[in-house]
Amino acid sequence: MRKNAGLLSVIVLLSMAFAACNTETNTNSGANANSNANLRAAATPAATPTATPKYSEEQAREEREKAKANKETIGQSLEDAWIHTKIVAKLIGNTATPERKINVDVVEAAVTLRGQVDTAEAKAEAERIAKETDGVKKVTNQLKVVAAKPTNPSTKTGTTKSKTP
Repeated sequence: MRKNAGLLSVIVLLSMAFAACNTETNTNSGANANSNANLRAAATPAATPTATPKYSEEQAREEREKAKANKETIGQSLEDAWIHTKIVAKLIGNTATPERKINVDVVEAAVTLRGQVDTAEAKAEAERIAKETDGVKKVTNQLKVVAAKPTNPSTKTGTTKSKTP
């Protein structure tokens, strides 16, 4: 009987110890979930508008020199030079627009597109690019659509045809 009482007391003590473990509050519960949520928030920040990178007077001066060499006009403000830089870069990066044939003038945030393009689509695309550029207030599209001259494959140079009687 003494053995049964000892066994019973061990079982009761173990039961109480087990019960005590389960009833205690776990202060770490959810800690990993919170830290994971913080990691996710840090890994994917909310979208914010990109700030204009610092554009220096030196960069503006260089851009004005390039523009002058291409018979383009840029106003004296940093903003005009920055707008010109962005539009030219977009035109170069877009296969639908022949940037080398398009002159971009920017004065007081007003853009004028001049030159010749091969298609109406190229003209419209250049205008769209200029209008969607940050800082642009107005776009004047003076581009002219000039169809590319077709080459005549049947014309051969350096050969003569002779008539036979």
